[in-house]
Amino acid sequence: MLDPNRVRSLGDVAREQARLRASATAFVFEGQTTTYAQFDRRSNQVANGLAALGIQAGTRISYLGKNSDAYFELMFGAAKIGAVMTPINWRLAPPEVAYILADSGAEALFVGPEFDELVARLPTANLRALIDIEAAGPEGYPAWRDGQDATDPAIAVGWEDIALQLYTSGTTGHPKGAMLSHRALLELRALHAASDMGWNRWTPDDVSLVAMPIFHIGGSGWGIMGLYNGAKGVVAREFDPNAVLDFITHDRISKIFMVPAAMQIVLRHPKAREVDYSCMKYVLYGASPIPLEL
Repeated sequence: MLDPNRVRSLGDVAREQARLRASATAFVFEGQTTTYAQFDRRSNQVANGLAALGIQAGTRISYLGKNSDAYFELMFGAAKIGAVMTPINWRLAPPEVAYILADSGAEALFVGPEFDELVARLPTANLRALIDIEAAGPEGYPAWRDGQDATDPAIAVGWEDIALQLYTSGTTGHPKGAMLSHRALLELRALHAASDMGWNRWTPDDVSLVAMPIFHIGGSGWGIMGLYNGAKGVVAREFDPNAVLDFITHDRISKIFMVPAAMQIVLRHPKAREVDYSCMKYVLYGASPIPLEL
C-alpha cells in the first residue's frame, strides 16, 4: 500500500510505484508489457514533451481513441506538469467532438488510429500538436515520446489541482466538463485501503482488467485504482464479451469493473459457461442500478 503522505498527485503514484515495484508489470496491452519503472520514465518523457510544446499547468490536452496503455502515460505525464487530461468519447459525431475540443480549450490532441478520418473533419488550427497514438513514423506518438528527456520535471502540483476533465453525456444540453482534482481521484483510494474492506484488498499478484472506456470514470478511474495499488493492469482496446472471457482465462484476471449492462452481455455469451473463474476475486460495478437477478 502506498503511503498517503508521499502521494499527493497522480505523478506521485508513478514515482512511488517505480521506487517500490520497479520491475513489476504496470500494464499489458496487446502483447506489450510495461513495468512500473518504464511507466514512470515514459510519463516523465510525456511531461517534458508537453512542456516543450508550451503546455502549462492548467492547460487541457485531449485524447480521442480507444483504450490504450499510452492513454495512461499521457494522463500521468500531463499530471506531472499540472496539465489536465480530457478524453473524448470516440462514439460522438464530429460536431460533438469539435464542441468538446473548443469547450475544454485543449491545446494538444492525441488520436487513435481508427479516428484519422474523423479528425480530418475537425477544426484543428489552434492545436499546438496533433499526434497519432500508433503511427510508426517520426510523427507518431512512440517516436515523439521517446525523443524527450526522461528526467522527472519535478514541478510542484497541488492536491486540489485539476487532473482529469471528463465530459457528461449531455442529455439535457451540451456536455459538461466534470473537473476532477488529484485529491478527488486519490483520496478515496487511500480511504478504501485504510478501511481494509475485503473487496478493496489488493496483493502484488492481483491482475485487473480495464475494459470499460477510458472516456468514462469506469475506465480511467479503474485504471488509476490498479496503478495506485501496484497491480498488473490488462488493458482491453474496447469492450467485447468474447475478449473479456479470454482475458479471464489467459491473463488470470482477479478483479474487474463493469457496468451492469456489460456484465449481462458477458453472461449471455455462449462461452461464459465454459470459463474457469477460479482466479476471480471480485467483480465491481457502478454507473447504474443492478437487477437483483443479475
